[in-house]
Amino acid sequence: MQKIGFDNQKYLNQQTESILERASKFDNKLYLEFGGKLLFDYHAARILPGFDPNVKMMLLQKLKDKADIILCIYAGDIERRKVRADFGITYDADALKLIDDLKDWGINITAVVITRYDNQPSATIFKNKLERLGIKVYTHRYTKGYPTDVDVVVSDDGYGANPYIETTKPLVVVTGPGPGSGKLGTCLSQLYHEHKRGVKSGYAKFETFPIWSIPLKHPVNIAYEAATADIGDFNLIDPFHLEAYGKQAINYNRDVETFPVLKRILARIGGTDVMYKSPTDMGVNRAGFGIVNDEVVKEASKQEIIRRYFRYSCEYLTGLVDKDTVQRVELLMEEMSVKPEDRSVVVHARKAAEDAVKTKKGHDGIYCGAAIQLNDGTIITGKNSPLIHATSSAILNAIKTLAGIPDKIHLLSPQVIEAIGNLKTDVFGSKAVSLNLGETLIALSMSAATNPTVQVAMEKLKELRGCEMHMTHIPTPGDEAGLRKLGINLTTEPNFSTTNLFTV
Repeated sequence: MQKIGFDNQKYLNQQTESILERASKFDNKLYLEFGGKLLFDYHAARILPGFDPNVKMMLLQKLKDKADIILCIYAGDIERRKVRADFGITYDADALKLIDDLKDWGINITAVVITRYDNQPSATIFKNKLERLGIKVYTHRYTKGYPTDVDVVVSDDGYGANPYIETTKPLVVVTGPGPGSGKLGTCLSQLYHEHKRGVKSGYAKFETFPIWSIPLKHPVNIAYEAATADIGDFNLIDPFHLEAYGKQAINYNRDVETFPVLKRILARIGGTDVMYKSPTDMGVNRAGFGIVNDEVVKEASKQEIIRRYFRYSCEYLTGLVDKDTVQRVELLMEEMSVKPEDRSVVVHARKAAEDAVKTKKGHDGIYCGAAIQLNDGTIITGKNSPLIHATSSAILNAIKTLAGIPDKIHLLSPQVIEAIGNLKTDVFGSKAVSLNLGETLIALSMSAATNPTVQVAMEKLKELRGCEMHMTHIPTPGDEAGLRKLGINLTTEPNFSTTNLFTV
């Protein structure tokens, strides 16, 4: 049973009140930049046990009669097919998913803005697709003069060159699928246009991390640094806040660095800077006040730092990040006095791989191990073989344990596994005989139709959601997709699971 460290309802109530209070300071309209993930914020849920990953959507539901939603996406992210790691889908696909998810929550998107648009082919295709689906799309190009030449930025050649986005409600939420999506630029562009129309509007920022009201070196804030190691973010005491109020508040480098320029831009647009003496002032973040058990939150955050270490180590191996990214997280681990083995499933997965070596039951000369920790703390392992992946083995062993099925009983007979393997090689022309997790789950569901024991085991799959798992090798796409659908928190060692360059 997960220990709770965060009161989600308290946070939701305080956050709603804080946003409405900020909106009341402006006569006409507040542009609220929503940082982080609007839906499925699993990072926050992992480090703040009790945090609902969809709490921002709950917040929007409470505000939907007062709010328009603008979704920003950077054209460069579309062009280079940047991937959201927790879903394994590209940012443009995530934008489409977000529009669908909002609709499911009874919230309609007002417009999509493709930022820093320069006629990139993939971005143009994305624009055409949205427009043909009946969604309003605006394109914003690079802002001339940004960020240093404020005279040009705040002019018809700068923000004025962007088309004005029509909104009707007093609160405009500006969000995006990831960092660097152009949310701030869109807000400032809108403020410029509103000012020219004689409408006094304001700007504020809603970003969960870093949490300004807890210490700089609190593990929650360190976990944020680990999560953004690839873009080099780091936390610091807000010097503007300290000077203005004599109080410490935590912010991050990009907000602090851009504050002087942002303040000048806001002043030039129409005096909305006067209420902001620091970048922390701009925020409306009550997350720190939702923490109800600091020790639980600290431990969860340390575990997240270890997860990030494994993730970036694998991304370095696959060429997605540089060595500096991994080294940043290693330094944060040293600072927090944690090591990879402090993640309990790591040692067990490595031991399972060693057992595979001893029994010579690997595949293609590779010996893989996997370990999963059940909700009661029990750790179940699995190893690969010529017939089945280590991931599949661990999942089958886990649901057998949960269902109380003796280890000697096979959920899938070797003959069935071999028959599917033959189909893969003889008909599909695949080099891989061993079943990945996706294939294993399909075979399991077919067997459940005629075998009551398998059906009982199948029903236990939903109890694996939220469990922790570690593998000694990077999963194949079939394994990764299966684990994602089961809702398992996976880490892996930076080792390839096959000698083939292309895997399925």
